[in-house]
Amino acid sequence: MSTLRLREALLFAADAFAVTLLPATWTRGLRVAVARQVSQAAVAILPAFLAATVVLAAIVVRVVGQSARDFGLSQYATELFARVVVLELVPLFVALFVLLRSGAPFATDLALDRQAGLAVDREATLGRGIGIALAILALTALSAVTALVAAYGSLYGFSPWGHDAFARAIGNVFSPLVLAGLAIKSVLFAVAVAALPAWSSLSAPASPRAVPDAAPRALVRAFVALAFIEAVAVAVTYA
Repeated sequence: MSTLRLREALLFAADAFAVTLLPATWTRGLRVAVARQVSQAAVAILPAFLAATVVLAAIVVRVVGQSARDFGLSQYATELFARVVVLELVPLFVALFVLLRSGAPFATDLALDRQAGLAVDREATLGRGIGIALAILALTALSAVTALVAAYGSLYGFSPWGHDAFARAIGNVFSPLVLAGLAIKSVLFAVAVAALPAWSSLSAPASPRAVPDAAPRALVRAFVALAFIEAVAVAVTYA
């Protein structure tokens, strides 16, 4: 992506984000569009998604715990799990999942509308974008909590005796500064996944080739953006 195109993408995302903060934007039609998109992107798959999170967390905590014991660092296993899974894997996994499930179809639908010569419905388009962003934020929060609960269950079962040690380890990781960083990264992920598919289709020429290329183009650009955000977050956190 050229510097000019990158600038256009950033301006598009910033403009869309600013518009969502205006109270006048939230008409009844927009609220309906947002609720519909959140239902499709998050609510409909929530049980299966959380179940996958539990399985992932249980596997990772076992691997991390065994590795920590092998190196004589078992007391740091919970902190390592929280950093690897909750701070890094969960937000990225959620963003990629929603991108594949909702972001790519979003780009294709916009390309189809432009190919058919239809005017872009600003309210419906903005509603879908906001719904995708909210789905990412909601799934990230729920998945992070679910992963921590699954980790406790995997380490201590139903015993209450591990509560103090577990809470102390989690408290060592999730300082206010770290939580703020996680929130900022999650918001950036949400904006990238919501805005880049729309921008990719709206900025492309309205040609027959644009329709089959819409989803791959949106995915590639969003993947690059997510990788860049994650790399910067890791560099800032662990520098």
